[in-house]
Parts: sequence; C-alpha cells; structure tokens
Amino acid sequence: MYVNPNYRTKKALRQALADGVEVEVYQPGGIFPAQTEGEVSVEGPHYPEPHRWYARVQVSGGVVTKVLS
Repeated sequence: MYVNPNYRTKKALRQALADGVEVEVYQPGGIFPAQTEGEVSVEGPHYPEPHRWYARVQVSGGVVTKVLS
C-alpha cells in the first residue's frame, strides 16, 4: 500500500503527520481494496521510483493517524 501525498522519506511522512496533514492510504491496481482501519504496511516513494522506505502505520477511516515503525 502507498500513502497520498507521495513522500520521499519516512521522516517526511512523520513530519507531515506532526504538522497536521491528512495522509490517506491506497492500494494501487484495485485488485484488493485498501484497508481503512487498523495497522497496515506502506511503502514509498511510489512506483516507478524504487521504494526507499517502509513503515507500519495506524489507519482510521482510510487516513494515517500514527507511524508505528
């Protein structure tokens, strides 16, 4: 799964959450729907760039509420 907006680093994702930015999760391709509640794994930056970071996040209503790791 990915986050929107597309952050180049996990540090930038954490800073955006601290600044109050609403960060959504989504599953590309549409084969499986995005999980909108609970803990999920996300990666970034988005394809076609190589993934440089991975994180476990808490999601509520499809919006990231906390970076767990």
